[in-house]
Amino acid sequence: MPLSTLIQRSSQPSPSLSEAQAHALLRSHYDLQGELQALGSQQDLNLRVDSEQGRFVLKACHGSYAEVELQAQHAALAYLREHGLPVPKVRPANNGADLLALEIDGQPLRVRLLDYIDGEPLTRLKHMPARLMAELGGLCAQVDKALAGFDHPGLARTLQWDPQHAVALVEHLLPVLTDPQRREQVAALAQQAAQALAPLVDTLPQQAVHLDITDDNVVWARDAQREWQLQGVIDFGDLLRTWRIADLSVTCTALLHHVEGDPLRILPAIAAYQAHNPLLEAELRALWPLMQLRAAVLVLSGEQQLAIDPHNDYIRNNITHEWEIFDTASALPAALVEAAILHAAGVTPHSADFSTSLPLLPAIAGHPVNLVDLGVLSPHCEAGNWEQPGFDQRLLAAQPAPASTLHGQYRLSQTHIDRPEEPATCALGVELHVLPGTAVQAPEAGVWQRIDAQRGCLRTAHWSLWLDGLEAAPDDGQTLQRGQALGASCGFLRVQLCLDSHLRPPFFAVPSHAAAWLALCPSPQALLGFACDAPPLADPQALLARREASFARSQKHYYAQPPHIERGWRNYLIDMQGRSYLDMLNNVAVLGHGHPRMAAESARQWSLVNTNSRFHYAAIAEFSERLLEVAPPGFDRVFLVNSGTEANDLAIRLAWAYSGGRDLLSVLEAYHGWSVATDAISTSIADNPKALETRPDWVHPVEAPNTFRGRFRGADSAADYLRDVDAKLADLDARGRQLAGMICEPVYGNAGGISLPPGYLREAYAKVRQRGGVCIADEVQVGYGRLGEYFWGFEEQGVVPDIITMAKGMGNGQPLGAVITRREIAEALEAEGYFFSSAGGSPVSCRIGMAVLDVMRDEGLWDNARDVGRYFKARLQGLVDKYPLAGAAHGSGFYLGLELVRDRQTLEPASEETMTLCNRLRDLGIFMQPTGDYLNILKIKPPMCTSKASVDYFVDSVERILNEGL
Repeated sequence: MPLSTLIQRSSQPSPSLSEAQAHALLRSHYDLQGELQALGSQQDLNLRVDSEQGRFVLKACHGSYAEVELQAQHAALAYLREHGLPVPKVRPANNGADLLALEIDGQPLRVRLLDYIDGEPLTRLKHMPARLMAELGGLCAQVDKALAGFDHPGLARTLQWDPQHAVALVEHLLPVLTDPQRREQVAALAQQAAQALAPLVDTLPQQAVHLDITDDNVVWARDAQREWQLQGVIDFGDLLRTWRIADLSVTCTALLHHVEGDPLRILPAIAAYQAHNPLLEAELRALWPLMQLRAAVLVLSGEQQLAIDPHNDYIRNNITHEWEIFDTASALPAALVEAAILHAAGVTPHSADFSTSLPLLPAIAGHPVNLVDLGVLSPHCEAGNWEQPGFDQRLLAAQPAPASTLHGQYRLSQTHIDRPEEPATCALGVELHVLPGTAVQAPEAGVWQRIDAQRGCLRTAHWSLWLDGLEAAPDDGQTLQRGQALGASCGFLRVQLCLDSHLRPPFFAVPSHAAAWLALCPSPQALLGFACDAPPLADPQALLARREASFARSQKHYYAQPPHIERGWRNYLIDMQGRSYLDMLNNVAVLGHGHPRMAAESARQWSLVNTNSRFHYAAIAEFSERLLEVAPPGFDRVFLVNSGTEANDLAIRLAWAYSGGRDLLSVLEAYHGWSVATDAISTSIADNPKALETRPDWVHPVEAPNTFRGRFRGADSAADYLRDVDAKLADLDARGRQLAGMICEPVYGNAGGISLPPGYLREAYAKVRQRGGVCIADEVQVGYGRLGEYFWGFEEQGVVPDIITMAKGMGNGQPLGAVITRREIAEALEAEGYFFSSAGGSPVSCRIGMAVLDVMRDEGLWDNARDVGRYFKARLQGLVDKYPLAGAAHGSGFYLGLELVRDRQTLEPASEETMTLCNRLRDLGIFMQPTGDYLNILKIKPPMCTSKASVDYFVDSVERILNEGL
């Protein structure tokens, strides 16, 4: 088909067919009747048919389409079905033909009927995870691999979407753009892409391709876990023979409106394609220019079709994201995207040869140089000093000259907080501290491009060298010979190589772009004469494999692919590439991470002595006294242990010893620890799916007084829930069993911080004490000031227990737990033998425990938990008021929960949505995990130094994700 016919065809509106005509056609040619629904198309007419015989798609196109082209599509569908690919089947008409040539209202049409594949396209998906991009790329590869063996006469066609005609089509359609700025942008991008593509076209393999495997033409459906699963590929209207790489270029171009302006987010699709159907290096190099040309054709074709067919809603709705695709295709330098594509495909490009280059700084080449570590684990970084402006340069200047930073190092100073985007942390060059006046020479001949008095670029035949910190630099445009003076150093010199002379690279790159930028900006060590490369980071996947090969797998980790975390500061955890994650779930680190007081206290005490509590030292007496000061009056004895599990286990033993009984009441949906005894009283099925089947006969769970989703709801439900307490106690009374006591979290921790109904513990405690039992308040998670409004959780209920257990934040991460009780209860255990915990109450733990109390007081963390906690709760309540999925905000202070439900009436838990939300929050730089028996509650327990700014970032991010859709 000549180009003139191509252009004429690209200017046709969709066929016109009334609903009555469509019904008549279906009845007369297919014996079908049913409801019709219009499906979008740019130049064809597609109608979904819902009939008793099934669901179909009626497709009508202009009669100018050659029959052999449509028969090629039908043959390809049958061929791909034989190869196990999910594509529709063509349904023959009553006369046995799979293609009808009709004329309706003088309109020549070609009509066929196909099976409808249930599901939905992902075109309007507001956030597309990398997994789906990879699946789309892998699918494209599988279709191409299958079609490599397919041939048909109808493949030899001229199509407007064939990239072999893209340059001519762009030139023809450019006048449809009335905005001169836009017209110039499209022309410039197309010209740039055509120039890059020209040397490659003769090496590109050709075959049959679908040419439209996009988010619009691949159908998906959610499974029971609400994960998208592939259902099938539709719309073979662009099938033809052309370059193989064209198919992937179409797929990747369609993904550009899902990447929020960052083209490199499509790399998982490319890597997945390469894994299934390896491409030649020439094809990989052609991919980005083909995508740019496709983007240009998309916007031009869309604007033209809208002018021809202004009432076509499908075209109108696509225009916005087609321009988004175009702008994204222009967002990054082509050389960078090419380097990223090659890296994703596992292809290593040729590197530059510096073997004949002279040293940039002859005076220091070959001499020892002090290398300055500015990475995430640098010993120079402590107590947040890296946040100070100019930190790197001051540290470098403090080293004896010559000194150098490291190329390719992820610098801690470049991190940022409470922002969704990655920080640019990877250094693409080095900074040097040298003696002022140190001579700088041209390593190779080139032209000097002057930026200002101290900055410029030496452009050689094969690379460019960017320098900052020169005295007496050459004039702009001056040609320099190899070895000619470039000037002298000011004492601080920044050096950066770039293999693409058209680029002015940034000095820092974001981690996801780092591999591509490092390919373009290699180490300058060959020009400097000393090694200045940062050591490679540990492979997080290999490290995770080592963990799983040696560390018992029942000890789980957060996330399927967890970030590698080795540093923290305040309410942030920092990965090895310098990204700071807002820590919204770490209730152990109450003071925040990396607190200098903790480091100082532990280091000093370790330097003196650390031993067990049977020795006599001051710290154990001092810390015990401090704990009794924060306990209610009447509490006068302390046991020190290492964890909440040990504290609760010891509390059970105390209850047994004091009461003489063994039977304990515990509360459903609660978690108290992992030891044999504490696991026995734990009933949270999220922690132990068999929790309700494995209770020993001395444990008597009572109904959970969950005022949100329990059997009885609301603040006045205490009496209803107490009936189950009465029933359990009556049963024990009838059997003559001595009650040992009752253990309960005063605020429902694992259920997201839900308050118990007022009066519940007052009445329950009275009933237990009436029978000689003791009341244990498990404050491990909710106590110690975290609630903001109360120091202890039991204060909210207006009661005082007999035994208090605590741990978690007591040591800010140091293993530390405690049991506080009265003398008569404590001494009851002594009659049964001694109690001893080898490390419980060690000097180091006691000193850290006291320091935690000091810091919480001195830094106002209890007040912060109250004040910021109130603000936090109000903001969460705002989500509940606005979004049906946000069912309730629980808790207070910095012990909060946001419960997600699919239905406000039935309270069906939105478990899968909650996990999706948590994973998406991680993408935005926030750590969050689900809790509750249904894992549908956000477990919000951040360090108590958390600020309002961090609260706003967290809640805004949750709202953003709710708006994206779960």
